[in-house]
Amino acid sequence: MNKILIVDASASDGRIMAGLLTRAGYNPVVTDCIEAGKVEAAKLPPGAVIVTAMRLSDGTAKEFINWLKTEGYKFPVIAIVDNLNTDAVDVMRGGGAIDVVQRLALDKQLVRTVGEYARPEHIVLTLGNQLLPRKSEAWQKIEEKITAIAATNANAIIFGECGSGKEQVAHQIYLNSSREQKPITIVDAGGAALVGRHNPENERSEIYNRIEGYFHKSAGGTIIIKNVHLLTFEKQSVLLHILETEHPDVRVICTAEPDLLKMITEKTFRPNLFFILRQSDIAVPPLKETTEDIPVIADFFLKRYAAQTGKQRKHLDASAIKALKLYPWPGNVRELKDIVLFAVIHAKGDTITAADISFNLSDASLIEDLHMSQQALKNIKSKMLLHAQAGLNHKQPNY
Repeated sequence: MNKILIVDASASDGRIMAGLLTRAGYNPVVTDCIEAGKVEAAKLPPGAVIVTAMRLSDGTAKEFINWLKTEGYKFPVIAIVDNLNTDAVDVMRGGGAIDVVQRLALDKQLVRTVGEYARPEHIVLTLGNQLLPRKSEAWQKIEEKITAIAATNANAIIFGECGSGKEQVAHQIYLNSSREQKPITIVDAGGAALVGRHNPENERSEIYNRIEGYFHKSAGGTIIIKNVHLLTFEKQSVLLHILETEHPDVRVICTAEPDLLKMITEKTFRPNLFFILRQSDIAVPPLKETTEDIPVIADFFLKRYAAQTGKQRKHLDASAIKALKLYPWPGNVRELKDIVLFAVIHAKGDTITAADISFNLSDASLIEDLHMSQQALKNIKSKMLLHAQAGLNHKQPNY
């Protein structure tokens, strides 16, 4: 819910305004002077609105607004005026307020005026480490495999496209294993330089010391290597040497895009390291292959948004679900999250329709994929009908 900062020396009016805004679904914070207002203004998130009285115990609304401008804050400021004529002109023209509300008409004007300037707040929905709710048969098999792998100490590679939920699967193996009581270290193979400890006095290379440091830190536990296919050949060699010669008591769970298999044949990824890491594996299907999961996952994000904002949960209608199922989802679950968040913010009512959904179709190939998906069933039915007719017309040979 949007934060609304109220700066007013009148404690009674402050309580009235806070009550009106709370009932309207906002999150008001009340202060009684400019100095306290400055402290709270610095904490405001994007989408907030400031409501201030014209005169305060330590200055005026104009002075407070000038401070906001100096500090670079661009929150809309609504002034509470006693006289709609002289006070309003002064604060609007010279004071920098964006609008005014009469003090005697707070109950009629405040909520409506705030609603004109409160922008959609900055809400971040993260996937976290939990598995998203799904109902597809393919995903039920994945959950069974997670349980089976977690019961062992085998290394594992989780294959899947970008945004498909590989990291969540990797974390679930750790969380369901006996190693859950021991440390876990997350390493992004394609990220910044390794940050493990390096001992300059050691004769080994810096890369070796840093990678070995991860294993010491995670002794008895788990290392998750994200995007293992992005490891340089030198880091692959170091990792292989540590696993083959030192035999650390650490389970290694990797995530990788399907290109890793091609890298093996092209000899850009060491096969012996690959087979040590892939003692077991899980293939996470792309979202376009498990479209029956889309309504369930989307509803999960809608519930999460409602819980974070305190607003009523919105629902997808049949047209929205159909549109989501037809989209090819190059960004998989991560893209679904972003598109649902955009839709829930911009939908005017409690129901999200296909018209509220905006797909990322900047790539012409995606437009073509979407068009093809809509025609696919018609084409398949036509081909089946032709084959059936051909079969009826075909005469069996005599033997």
